[in-house]
Amino acid sequence: MTTFTFPVLASLLLSIFSVFAFAAEKGSIGINYGRIANDLPTPTKVVELLKSQGITNVKLYDTDSSVLTALADSGIRVVVCLPNELLSSAANDQSFADQWVQANISHYYPKTQIEAIAIGNEVFVDPNNTTNFLVPAVKNIHASLKKYNLDSSIKLSSPIALSALQNSYPPSAGSFKPDLVQPVIKPLLDFLQQTGSYLMVNAYPFFAYADNSDKISLDYALFNQNPGNVDSGNGLKYLSLFDAQLDAVSAAMSAIGYHDVKMVVTETGWPSNGDENEIGAGKANAASYNGNLVRRVLTGAGTPLKPQDPLNVYLFALFNENQKPGPTSERNYGLFYPDEKKVYDIPLTAAELTDDQSTAANESKTQVTTQSAGNTWCVANANAGEEKLQAALDYACGEGGADCRPIKDGSTCFNPNTLEAHASYAFNSYYQKNSRGTGTCNFGGAAYVVTQPPRYGECEFPTGY
Repeated sequence: MTTFTFPVLASLLLSIFSVFAFAAEKGSIGINYGRIANDLPTPTKVVELLKSQGITNVKLYDTDSSVLTALADSGIRVVVCLPNELLSSAANDQSFADQWVQANISHYYPKTQIEAIAIGNEVFVDPNNTTNFLVPAVKNIHASLKKYNLDSSIKLSSPIALSALQNSYPPSAGSFKPDLVQPVIKPLLDFLQQTGSYLMVNAYPFFAYADNSDKISLDYALFNQNPGNVDSGNGLKYLSLFDAQLDAVSAAMSAIGYHDVKMVVTETGWPSNGDENEIGAGKANAASYNGNLVRRVLTGAGTPLKPQDPLNVYLFALFNENQKPGPTSERNYGLFYPDEKKVYDIPLTAAELTDDQSTAANESKTQVTTQSAGNTWCVANANAGEEKLQAALDYACGEGGADCRPIKDGSTCFNPNTLEAHASYAFNSYYQKNSRGTGTCNFGGAAYVVTQPPRYGECEFPTGY
């Protein structure tokens, strides 16, 4: 049960301002630049596109010379990849590793800001069975980086798919497949811990939703407003499948003694087109997922299990890639068509997080939600924590001038009498009174914009004053 108070004492005002001044560290958004296509722009044009969109982090799947040269002096930080097909050579031959680092890393660094190397990609599901080569390859490449005095500047890791987990639900029960733990997971996490690196994770709520659409709410998968799911193991409430997936990986690491290894999401996305059996694929859902994810990342706060760890995420992908094999979805993850036109509109930087809507380009906004009619609302970020929410609520109802009469005891929106519901009403009132202006739905990371009408009991949220 919660109540709200109006800030009148100087000490309370000071605490409110400190909440805004020292908000949780915000995460970063990057993008994967895949090139399995025959119709893409030149690397030079791609770099111009990245810069025009304010994208300062890019991940590659190789070390193509023309791409790394184009990225030189661009101000864009780069993650490169040692492909799976080179793992055995790097693992078995130190001289090969030395030559690879010299030709593909030191030759371009530091003009090209290579900050990490992904050793392989989803090695555990590689049909060529390269798992046993992973850790030796990581160690040999690290030894090579040392020879060129680059080991303190460039991190090493390897992206794992969620299929590496034996259990992922509830998140607190997350565990790795037993046959992977001793041979490769523990040695890899040991290396990451010793070198201050991080685990690279590829997480796709789309796959889980498409396979279990009868059990998983679409709103839960898309970061839309939803009742959430409470983890029966630890009591934490999850408002998105993405957060639940990441915390399952964290729990799996903790279960084998690695509590402090950080994570970076090296791939996540949603396809804008798919086959008939790929439930949920489509432009509207892709716009919702990626747009809401960007807001989630850039407004701060981590996952329920790791609330103080910022989320650093690489969207998949920059372009639709017409030569990728597999189902239709595989060729339709891009934010851009090869002609550099947007597949749909979403914000990519903090400066764009105003009262935007994430929509399919050149399509009606009602395709994203028929209820919203172009409106947006401001709601509380439950992951911000009670202290931050209460301070922001007090500010909104006090100095902020929000109309908080409806959430007083006995008034129309008092029920449900929860901090999240009351804060959402107050934040939205403040947001609408200020014409949904830039920065009016943030409150130091305690709030974010939604494109569907909030629902807390029978209370209706206004859309303007």
